[in-house]
Amino acid sequence: MPDAIAYISRDTDGQLWKKALEAGLGPLDFRTLDGLGDRAGIEVALAWKPPPGLIASFPNLTLIVSLGMGVDHLLADDRLPAGVPIVRIMDAGLVGQMSEYAIYWALRHHRDIDKYAASQRAKQWKPEDFVDTIHRRVGVLGLGTIGQDTASKIAALGFPTAGWSRTQKSLPGIETFHGADGLKRLLAQSDILINVLPLTRDTRGILNAEAFAALPRGAYLINMARGGHVVDEALLVALDSGQLSGAALDVFNTEPLPPDHPYWTHPAVHVTPHIAGATNPRTASPGVIENIRRMRAGEPLIHTVDPATGY
Repeated sequence: MPDAIAYISRDTDGQLWKKALEAGLGPLDFRTLDGLGDRAGIEVALAWKPPPGLIASFPNLTLIVSLGMGVDHLLADDRLPAGVPIVRIMDAGLVGQMSEYAIYWALRHHRDIDKYAASQRAKQWKPEDFVDTIHRRVGVLGLGTIGQDTASKIAALGFPTAGWSRTQKSLPGIETFHGADGLKRLLAQSDILINVLPLTRDTRGILNAEAFAALPRGAYLINMARGGHVVDEALLVALDSGQLSGAALDVFNTEPLPPDHPYWTHPAVHVTPHIAGATNPRTASPGVIENIRRMRAGEPLIHTVDPATGY
């Protein structure tokens, strides 16, 4: 009977995951990409950006676990085995990292730190005009676990905060919008826009020329979701025209970001290498252990994904 767990990722060697899972499940037949062995013995695939078609080569697979909270990297493979449930991790540690990233860049923009850094380089003592926190409106695209945590923490700092989701949601202290009309309303009142949407067929390219034009002039973009949400050419035009004052980008349409990409040298862009949130086996493993236990016991799974919607 298959019981092996395959770790499908090139980011690390998987030993931290092996240790964390064995703490909850006991000794495991834990295999990595370099030692998959007899694929008929693989029961569970822990995957991050798996090679296309690889997961379909496991004939007795009963569970696919995304090693990220997003699953677009899995659904990009049109050969995923039908009927095998997909679950995602729910990682409180990663959620906290993501909100930290958003808060950092929001405050850096709000307090004009880049302008002061330029003044320091020029040896100029130049106070900038003060903007009251209550006049700096923040919009969060996506009100899932990460979006709700980010919006709540931003609001706790005193910023008027709103959020948008595909369907209607309610969050204490946060003005919420949904649907196409709601998106326009959110954009119109977002001096800082934070994107944490899942990447689906409906959200790909959502940050386009129309969206940037709908923002208040001088708005600032923080994208820590997926690069596929952004139409790069439209963002560059918006930055060059002054419609947007700047952007902090952690994710890109092509990763690693090509050396000749204009984001690297654009004076209004900050680039980070997809580090806003890193999966932590210590905080992510309990949910994975619970799902493996449930799967083996024939119980309902948690954190399941609907391939049709992409989340």
